Amino acid sequence: MNKKLVVIMWLTTLTALDINAQKSIYSLFEIVQLTRSQSPAWSRAETRKENQYWQYRTYLSDYSPQLALQGTLPNYRRDFVPVTQQDGSIIYQPVQQNNVELALGMTQSIGITGGTIYASSTMNRFDDFERNFTQYSGSPINLGFVQPIFQFNQLIWNKRIKPLVYEESQKDYYVELERISVISTQIYFTLLLAQIEMQIASTNVANNDTIYKIAQGRYQLGKIGENELLQLELNLVNSNLAVAQAEVDLQTSTLNLKSFVGFSDNQQIRLELPDDIPEFEVDENVALKEANKNRPDPVSFERRVLEGQQELARAKGATGVNMTLFGQYGLSNQGGGISDVYSDPKNSQLVRLEMDVPIVDWGRQRSRRKTAEANLRFVEYQVAQDMLDFEQDILTQVRNFNMLREQVKARNKSDDIAQRAYNISYQLYLIGKISITDLNQSLASKDEAKQRYIQSLRDFWVAYFQLRQKTLYDFENSDLLLKELRD
Repeated sequence: MNKKLVVIMWLTTLTALDINAQKSIYSLFEIVQLTRSQSPAWSRAETRKENQYWQYRTYLSDYSPQLALQGTLPNYRRDFVPVTQQDGSIIYQPVQQNNVELALGMTQSIGITGGTIYASSTMNRFDDFERNFTQYSGSPINLGFVQPIFQFNQLIWNKRIKPLVYEESQKDYYVELERISVISTQIYFTLLLAQIEMQIASTNVANNDTIYKIAQGRYQLGKIGENELLQLELNLVNSNLAVAQAEVDLQTSTLNLKSFVGFSDNQQIRLELPDDIPEFEVDENVALKEANKNRPDPVSFERRVLEGQQELARAKGATGVNMTLFGQYGLSNQGGGISDVYSDPKNSQLVRLEMDVPIVDWGRQRSRRKTAEANLRFVEYQVAQDMLDFEQDILTQVRNFNMLREQVKARNKSDDIAQRAYNISYQLYLIGKISITDLNQSLASKDEAKQRYIQSLRDFWVAYFQLRQKTLYDFENSDLLLKELRD
């Protein structure tokens, strides 16, 4: 084999191995980005967004002309039909007929009035095979309208509400992305804490084993009592049990992260400690402004009030005088051929007014209207309360975020102090300067400080993404998270 080719293949293999090795170590933001682009939760969010988009497109189509071709062909019939004679008797006559109908029609809804205008062209052909007779009839053109009067206008209310529903759904998509970030952060730290606890447990086993072996020698020399030796042996046993439990927790947490992110089962995962805390301040007024501009909640408040008003309008429209006016003008004709229909057609007109006037209903319609009015007031009160809760939630989140940053700094310092104190205690115990009780206390303080530090990091980063979720604004980079909505 060509030596140059061998070298290239060897370098390619090393590069692939290096890339795979790099991919086994992930930072918090890498995991977050993966869940926002390949996880099952992201796929569900994308599907909901797409579904809402096509629902919105369906709504828009209601205000566009609709062209349709309707017909019945064939409509063949061969049978005996009863025919009443002049003397009242009935004679069954054979019939063999075919009746073909075609209609091309266009309709256009008028949103401001709730009515419909239409234009159509029809053609009918009748064949009587028993008598060898064919006839055509049709209307080259018909123009007409249907106009409800004093009735509920669904079209005009849809024009007020449906765009809000769509805007809300689009903003909900970005809220869902940030919610995925929050969940992935929580799962990330669950695994990270399990990995760190595994490291702590393994280190404790090594340290306790060393101390126990030294203590055995001291016990043989009579420098320590049996009680202290047993205590050290118990510490070693407990640390081994802690390793076993940490291994179970690590496997469970790893599977949870893989499942949520969408990793394969054989994917190796090591997590980095996200201890680089960004330094930026969050102004409460800016947070409120961005939340009101970007979040779907204010849109939802407006939509809910409009829906209450819609139901009141519906109740009023159903409790009064209802009328529907029909009008049509067209040209029609008949003959033995298709050309006869279009030759000198005769005009036709239609005007019809349908009425529905309630006279006595024993208070039913009034009760429906009053119920709708009460429901609207309830919605208005609830929306007013939800608006206050929304703003309070934003302010609380901002204050909590600013507090957690300071807490991380304090816990980091505590962790460093506890670690150094344990190292000193460990060395002092090895030379017999402190008791086993003091060493155990120092060990517990070290482990607890490390756990609290990791938990404070988790709380900070969860609050970081929650702040993004609640405002749809990136305060670190002063950028909107809400990208341009799809038209």
